[in-house]
Amino acid sequence: MAGYQVPRKFPTTVVGSYPKMPPAEEALKKRRQGIVGEEEFHRLARDAIRMVVEDYLWAGVDIISDGEQTREDMVVYFAERLEGYSIGDWVRVFDNVYFRKPVVTGKVEWRQPMIIDDWEYARSISQGRPVKVILTGPYTMLEWSFDLHYGDRRELIFDLARAIRREIEEAIARGAEYIQVDEPALSTRPFREEAELLKEALEIVFKGVQAKRIVHICFGRLERILPYILDYPVDQFDLEMKNSNFRLLPYLKEYGYDKELGFGVVDVHSFQVETVDEIREAIDRLMKADIIGPEKVYVDPDCGLKRLPREIAREKLRNMVEAARIAREEW
Repeated sequence: MAGYQVPRKFPTTVVGSYPKMPPAEEALKKRRQGIVGEEEFHRLARDAIRMVVEDYLWAGVDIISDGEQTREDMVVYFAERLEGYSIGDWVRVFDNVYFRKPVVTGKVEWRQPMIIDDWEYARSISQGRPVKVILTGPYTMLEWSFDLHYGDRRELIFDLARAIRREIEEAIARGAEYIQVDEPALSTRPFREEAELLKEALEIVFKGVQAKRIVHICFGRLERILPYILDYPVDQFDLEMKNSNFRLLPYLKEYGYDKELGFGVVDVHSFQVETVDEIREAIDRLMKADIIGPEKVYVDPDCGLKRLPREIAREKLRNMVEAARIAREEW
């Protein structure tokens, strides 16, 4: 979509989720109660998506998302819309956070578009800014599901990859420029064989895709598998950095990292709003490490912002955008 020029250096973006707006909460409630079907559910959520996009525009973010307003959970959302899944019992993730762990009961297959409606609506009101297509990746879907059908992790992850690829093809046909696959589960099992399994799955997901290919990973011992993911068929890794005090930087230097980097400079677990100077210093820290040039750095939060109050999320993004603007002048 023409009309907006993404900066060549330090473009700003978001990882995906945003605090739930009241219209989204109401739409989700009606869907859980069986009052509305899928089409009406997404229509009701449009006011929430509009509010999210307005916040992104207010903050000045260059590459935005739909805020994942219709997604209660990153795995359950897709499991409910893929063939071969049923939804199981509540399982604790951490602290007081629970989700209904999906159960694979048959062959996993794509049925129909799952996120396209929300993405297209966000794109229609983005004032020309690109809107990322964001999907939960095959490894995280595999790890955060119970398998009662396949009995073979490779077979299941490859079917998941094919289903995700089918959704990506729908987005590409409609002009998607940025495709992001979220794989937070990978850093929780930081073993070479797991990284290699995901690589095979991503070759199915991304082969021949003519758009920016991004994988997001956060919160875990990523340094243990970094050597095994650098040859993934992706253009960019989007990585959490702020929360772990930029622990990964020397490892990126050591292993000769040369892809684009989504550089997390905002801690999504903290209610404290990072100052412009604090974020600018983080960008300076990356640049002084002499790993990649500023044209390969995308400035963003560590992860999704959904657990923050809206006003705090807004202020964090505004300061992030201003810090990136200053960094463009300095680097």
